[in-house]
Amino acid sequence: MESLPEAVLIRILSSIPAVDLVLVCRLVCCQWKNLVDGAALWILKCQQEGLAGAESEENAENWQNFYFLSKKRKNLIKNPCGEEDLQHWGEVENGGDGWKIEELPGDFGKEFPSEEVHKYFVTSYEWCRKAQVIDLRAEGYWEELMDTTQPKVVVKDWYAGRSDAGCLYELCVKLLSENEDVLAEYRSETITIPQGNDADWTEISHTFSNYGPGVRFVRFEHGGQDTLFWKGWYGVRITNSSVTVEP
Repeated sequence: MESLPEAVLIRILSSIPAVDLVLVCRLVCCQWKNLVDGAALWILKCQQEGLAGAESEENAENWQNFYFLSKKRKNLIKNPCGEEDLQHWGEVENGGDGWKIEELPGDFGKEFPSEEVHKYFVTSYEWCRKAQVIDLRAEGYWEELMDTTQPKVVVKDWYAGRSDAGCLYELCVKLLSENEDVLAEYRSETITIPQGNDADWTEISHTFSNYGPGVRFVRFEHGGQDTLFWKGWYGVRITNSSVTVEP
């Protein structure tokens, strides 16, 4: 292999699964270690697999991390649209008549912008809250990656009101340490949707970056209620929540 041009060797190595490159090929010899640690191999793998950003400025460390983060990117919130009732949601606060899952568009509501979303959670006449705690290590984001690269943690949620009722909505997301100390926090204002609103779905989002070392968990909490105190489910509607770790 030492007689092969470097470009040819990189092309051969690019056909090997990424985990094997790091755990096996990198240990073969100094030449292979340098290639696996360099940018060219990972740029080629990104191009071969259609990952975005393959035209960006070359940076050896960032390209390897970019590849792994792009391949692992997924929504870490389980049951974001109520397809499994309240499964996976904890610390559930059922004010009034509690949480309910309804089919889109619902009474006095509108369809969601994505056809892939079919249901939503709806709140009642007193505060309803629910939360999920995401274990980043269990999801495959190892300590060194979180501490040195500090990839972006992108949080999104969608909310809407009924056109015939007013409601309130809140979102709070925390990045937690091993001991669940709060290292970074995003807390929305209490959003008021008036009675007679247009029932459109609104996205709220926040991106955590440069949050420092030690992040091991993400705690996601949202909730709301109606403002008319009508018995039943006239409060804010919530769906398609997401937390992603991105390059």
